[in-house]
Amino acid sequence: MRSPARAVRALAAAAVLACSAALAAACGTAAAPAASPAASPAVTATPIVSAGTASPAVSPAPAPAPAPAAAAPACATSALKVAVPAGPGGAAAGSSYYPIRFANVSGASCTLQGYPGVSFVTAQGGRQIGPAATRNAAVARQLVTLSPGQTVHAELQVLNAQNYPPADCGLVTAHWLKIYPPNQTGPAYVSFTAQACAKPKQILSVETVQPGTAGP
Repeated sequence: MRSPARAVRALAAAAVLACSAALAAACGTAAAPAASPAASPAVTATPIVSAGTASPAVSPAPAPAPAPAAAAPACATSALKVAVPAGPGGAAAGSSYYPIRFANVSGASCTLQGYPGVSFVTAQGGRQIGPAATRNAAVARQLVTLSPGQTVHAELQVLNAQNYPPADCGLVTAHWLKIYPPNQTGPAYVSFTAQACAKPKQILSVETVQPGTAGP
């Protein structure tokens, strides 16, 4: 039969073995990995516009300027009816005055500017009598536009040929005027009777083209 002391030692040894086995089991168990932190959601930064700050305005492209209207062409001789009214004309200081009238007989507007060329001639297409008209600058040059049917004029001064001594003048009677519209090379012929000088004495003077018909 076991002694009580031996029994106590056996129980103590069994307890030590049990504790060692428990410790060994605890040490052999791997630690559970720590849980990974959840990924943070991506955040997009939105610019903040102050309520008192206006967005920059975008200026519209400027509208193109309208093209200037084209000027009407110069009146050709063929587009004009040229006339000088019959009669004595206005008289002053030994001269008579007549409007040379230019009427637009074409179907389109045209322009006249400057002085017509004027001279006495013996007939249509005939020889010139005396010098051509000088230019009287009493009226400023201007561009005159004639609509279809419109008439403008240039003032013609005709000096009394008898103001010259007969020997210096060589008095003759002219029946035609040869008239070039301003800046044209084709003449018009107008029936017109007046005393002229066959010798080089100045009888005619003309002003620049002006609006209106003038005269009776």
